[in-house]
Amino acid sequence: MDVPPDVLRPAVELCLDLHAHPELSGDECRTAGLFADRLEQQGCSVTRKVGGHGVVGVLRNGSGPTVMLRTELDALPVAENTGLSYTSTVPGVMHACGHDVHAAALAGATALLARAREDWRGTLLVVGQPAEETLSGARAMLEDGLYERFGTPDAVLAQHTAPLPAGTVAHGRGPVMAGSATLDIVIRGRGGHAGTPHLAVDPVVTAAAVVLRLQGVVSRETAPAEQVVLTVGSLRAGERGNVIPDRAELGVTVRAFSEPVLRRVTDAVERIVRGECAASGCPEDPVVTITSRSPALVPDPDLTEALRAVHTAGFGAGRVIHWPGATATEDFPWFGEHGAALHGGSGVRTAYWMLGVTSAAQWRSALAGGDPVPANHSPEFAPDLRTALPTGITAMTDAALHLLREAPR
Repeated sequence: MDVPPDVLRPAVELCLDLHAHPELSGDECRTAGLFADRLEQQGCSVTRKVGGHGVVGVLRNGSGPTVMLRTELDALPVAENTGLSYTSTVPGVMHACGHDVHAAALAGATALLARAREDWRGTLLVVGQPAEETLSGARAMLEDGLYERFGTPDAVLAQHTAPLPAGTVAHGRGPVMAGSATLDIVIRGRGGHAGTPHLAVDPVVTAAAVVLRLQGVVSRETAPAEQVVLTVGSLRAGERGNVIPDRAELGVTVRAFSEPVLRRVTDAVERIVRGECAASGCPEDPVVTITSRSPALVPDPDLTEALRAVHTAGFGAGRVIHWPGATATEDFPWFGEHGAALHGGSGVRTAYWMLGVTSAAQWRSALAGGDPVPANHSPEFAPDLRTALPTGITAMTDAALHLLREAPR
């Protein structure tokens, strides 16, 4: 499907605008407004501020299946270093994960679906989700009545930029992304003078012991065939070298491809923290808080194969490739079986594919031994919009049309 200029041009303009004016998780007011305005222009009935700055557009077209298409709205606390003419104007904030591309592609797909109503029947839900990067936006929208207020969809679709050749889409078999849990840990010691450490209980030493001991969870408590990542991303303690602080704080993330493994490793983190605190004689128990959690992203296998065939028919076999899975994490799974049963129903199928965004020049250079392709969350992440955006619009449109032509489930 060729994207008409009068659809592609507004999509490009939206993408450039969003990229230049990124907003962090929970602050997506302007972004949500622009996205909502685009949906209203296509004839959608739009509701704003669902679960924060979430946007829901509804396009009804007779009896038929209900299909939900989702994009994210938030950016990252990353200082951009792309040199693009439309670079971020917000210091230290950047669309480094492609959510600007997702939103623009979905706006373009909505425009095509709105003008092709004679080709499908049912209800289209177009969702702009806030706070994906903090893994909280999907559940916030569900808890605000997303499915109760707008109807439980038969299927939910999403796509995500990836450092693959622009113009390609990639489908996986099995888990597409890992599940994760993020833990904030507070170790409580007893402060004192650096010259009299015997009168203190040094939480820095305890925290260091925790960091080292955690390295054994993957290497010695996890089967070699299992994929697990455990990262201590932050350690904060004290202000001056001659003062022993009274607390240390750690930020830990665990990632795995199954819920039992994720739960076991998360429990191991807490066990080790409590054990090291006891060994150090800490005067109080540590505080371990799970601040975010998301299941592994495992799309419906039958729907995935059906959409793989749809994309192969539309793009050709050479542009539809395999995605091996990644240990990145998404909160998209909550829109499927994990969250639907708690919020208005069950039986929600999900499909999720990757959208290649790397320019041909970057790809050739990397293959020839040059700099690696900038990946998501990199300050150099710069999708090739000329190729990637029309591909994303077409991929989402074709997938939605396939489902909206089905008989209701």
